[in-house]
Amino acid sequence: MARGPLGGMTSVPIVVHRPSHSGSRRVTVHSHGQDEILGTADSDHDLVVFLEGAGVVEPEGIPDDPQWVEWRAGHVHQFHAA
Repeated sequence: MARGPLGGMTSVPIVVHRPSHSGSRRVTVHSHGQDEILGTADSDHDLVVFLEGAGVVEPEGIPDDPQWVEWRAGHVHQFHAA
């Protein structure tokens, strides 16, 4: 396992969950042995804002890095109705 962006030990600390019926996606971060919901993203911009709020420095490239983010179901960067 690698050191996560928020100090915890994890393999992939950020999860963008499957799109809801409205297209938004729940975003969670795994840190210090716990999962925390950061919010519900409707766009990549929302995701970056959540990561900034969680203390990730310069999060712009993070959504494309599989060592940091796991995109579950749907396509990467897809934010429209499932």
